[in-house]
Amino acid sequence: MKFFQKEIQLKPAKRGFHLITNEIENSIAELNQIKTGQLQVFIKHTSASLTINENADPSVRVDFESHINKMVPENMPYYIHTYEGSDDMPAHIKASLLGPSIQIPITNGRLNLGTWQGIYLCEHRDFGGSRKLVITAFGV
Repeated sequence: MKFFQKEIQLKPAKRGFHLITNEIENSIAELNQIKTGQLQVFIKHTSASLTINENADPSVRVDFESHINKMVPENMPYYIHTYEGSDDMPAHIKASLLGPSIQIPITNGRLNLGTWQGIYLCEHRDFGGSRKLVITAFGV
């Protein structure tokens, strides 16, 4: 069994859902050494998350942002954690709903994603800054 792990830092992204598949694939060249395995991607933040979804039509990412903002609105009167801005507590909730990590099969040295699948950075803050990811590939 082989294990490879890297930590990368993404450029700051505006609030929304952003494709980062290429950044992840380009950051871990050792994928080509794994015939059968898994790639785990973990985000080291509590106000951003990761998910996998549509990689072709950008309107899907716009709709994701619109929908999650309706599900978890800002400025709710029952929020107590408000000292970091009106987008902060909703960002924590959104990050927990979507999750901090994803796992993707590796087959013959490549990510085995579906035809229309891509990896999203889900940035839930207006000014979240750069985000750190831990990328772990393992397999035979």
